[in-house]
Amino acid sequence: MRSYIVLFVALIRCSALFAMDLPGATGKQADTVRVFSEKPDEELEEVVVSSTRSTRTIRDIPTRLELVGAEELDEKASMKPGDIRMLLSESTGIQTQQTSPVSANASIRIQGLDGRYTQILKDGFPLYSGAASGLGLLQIPPLDLMQVEIVKGASSTLYGGGAIAGLVNLISKTPTENRELNFLLNGTSALGLDVSGFYSQKFDRIGLTLFVSRNSNTPCDPAGIGLSAIPKVERYTVNPRLFVRLGQKTKADFGVNTAFENRLGGDMLYLKGRQGGEHAYFERNKTSRISSQFSLEHRFSNRSKMNIRNSYNYFERTITIPGYVFDGVQNGTFSEINYLHSSEKTEWVGGVNLWTDNFREKPAGGSIAPRNYDQLTGGVFVQNLSRITDRLSLESGLRGDCVAGYGFAILPRLSALLKIDKKWTSRVGGGPGYKTPTIFTEESERMQYKNVLSVNSHANRLERSYGVNGDINYRTSIADRITFSVNQLFFYTRLNSPLMLVSLSGGDRQFQNIDGHTDTKGAETNIKIGYEDFKLYLGYTFTDAVVKENGDRYQNPLTPKHRINTVLMYEVEEKWRIGLEAYYNSRQALNDGATGRAFWVFGAMVERIWEHASVFVNFENFTDTRQTRFGAIHTGPITNPVFKDIYAPLDGFVINAGIKLRL
Repeated sequence: MRSYIVLFVALIRCSALFAMDLPGATGKQADTVRVFSEKPDEELEEVVVSSTRSTRTIRDIPTRLELVGAEELDEKASMKPGDIRMLLSESTGIQTQQTSPVSANASIRIQGLDGRYTQILKDGFPLYSGAASGLGLLQIPPLDLMQVEIVKGASSTLYGGGAIAGLVNLISKTPTENRELNFLLNGTSALGLDVSGFYSQKFDRIGLTLFVSRNSNTPCDPAGIGLSAIPKVERYTVNPRLFVRLGQKTKADFGVNTAFENRLGGDMLYLKGRQGGEHAYFERNKTSRISSQFSLEHRFSNRSKMNIRNSYNYFERTITIPGYVFDGVQNGTFSEINYLHSSEKTEWVGGVNLWTDNFREKPAGGSIAPRNYDQLTGGVFVQNLSRITDRLSLESGLRGDCVAGYGFAILPRLSALLKIDKKWTSRVGGGPGYKTPTIFTEESERMQYKNVLSVNSHANRLERSYGVNGDINYRTSIADRITFSVNQLFFYTRLNSPLMLVSLSGGDRQFQNIDGHTDTKGAETNIKIGYEDFKLYLGYTFTDAVVKENGDRYQNPLTPKHRINTVLMYEVEEKWRIGLEAYYNSRQALNDGATGRAFWVFGAMVERIWEHASVFVNFENFTDTRQTRFGAIHTGPITNPVFKDIYAPLDGFVINAGIKLRL
């Protein structure tokens, strides 16, 4: 606790010194948040985000938040209509880590921390945690999303444990005065097919949205090694949502999210029906995901409101490989009551919430008993946003969580926004976080949970962290024709006694809190230059992720120190969208002690837009960068392969093309 107090005092002093030393400023302030949108600045000022639960616009929120707007989502839907992997992995500080070479399973990493430390929310509900995080990135299409909000660094005050690295909040579209009816049809050179539709309409007191999609793929082996880099996939998604205005001051909405998928990878001859003998290796993932979301809001006045929220999540997953089956069901609930009161200079939000997480596994045989668990977490939180002066705003918060069996977690947090002048702004913030242990991590996912012992409160304890980040932003325009902005972020996170998978005698593996910690520090640079119809985005990420255990020091595996992302867009409104992309990953340490190669990935897309339709074609990885070009991805025979870490693309050059209809 003493370290948290020291951290907070330092942040307050830094903010106060900046405020005293700088001259006054009037008028509109430049945004310090990287916003992927082509709207004029005056429109950006009106963007309101929900992840901070504030009614303030994005320019006035001290928490550093990155917003992926509707236009960027529409662009990424042309490149990857079936899921949001590309949308996230092409941002600075974020990478997607593939955990299965034959089934393409993947997780998300923020600022060098493993995927389990990032909390993925849907409209503020934690639907993708624990066992339900499996395949989550691959089962979220972008077509029904209005925007994506990303908060990097500890974000546990409002949303509880699990957000040590940050959170990603997926905001769904809501009905507007104009009816929306969209369809998307996409095909790929790897014989993939995506068909999806979205409908939205608002009536007098009722509104509704409906998203439906079917995503499929045939198995593909671009390297010719006999194993699928792209698995056989068939998935169906249906997301209906109903909005009801119950009175002048009360409204409610209820939604259901469903996804049913069968994913099969492995030996190509097995996948084509030639089973038996040497060609018997496969990996099958069957999942069923059903979740509900309910929200009731009542306004007492223009300045205060109360919200009651509840979600239920059912997730069933069966993983089958030769000689082993993992079959489990997760049932989880989330309930919350919160109250918000705002005035001209200050805003308060507080509430209580309750999580339940229940996992039951069917016996798999052998020496491993079912890894069942029941988790119950109750929390109370309060957050204040205050405009101290015209230049300085502070956002402070405090959460207390009681995790059954694991004890208490006290989570203070502080962020500051400094508006230096019309062109310069800065944000700084920090706080602690925690993560409740489970077996569902990248490490255990890579081995399909085989021979992994259960996690419990007698042998394990909470993973705890604290972190801080700060940025400075500059934005200007030259001769009303050239726009220029740069955002420089610095970050640091220390994770104490992290959970690591340790090999035991007899071949079993067990998660243990190591005697040590991880230090993750680095910087992100984002530059945006605009000239008439051209936009150039330049991004660079430096990440130094180090594990210190029992006096030893080593790099955290699968974390490149240097990443570069560049995008050049030519866009004529409602006519053309042409883009070129290039992404670089430096060498990175692997779990077997080897070092992965550095590589570039290039892409290009063209879209012709009319009033009610558009056609697009996307050339992904047209230089055919593949890890299989660097060396073998497995050892041992193809009947029982032992896979190496996957750090580069496996699917190679893929072309996709399609049509969008707006009726």
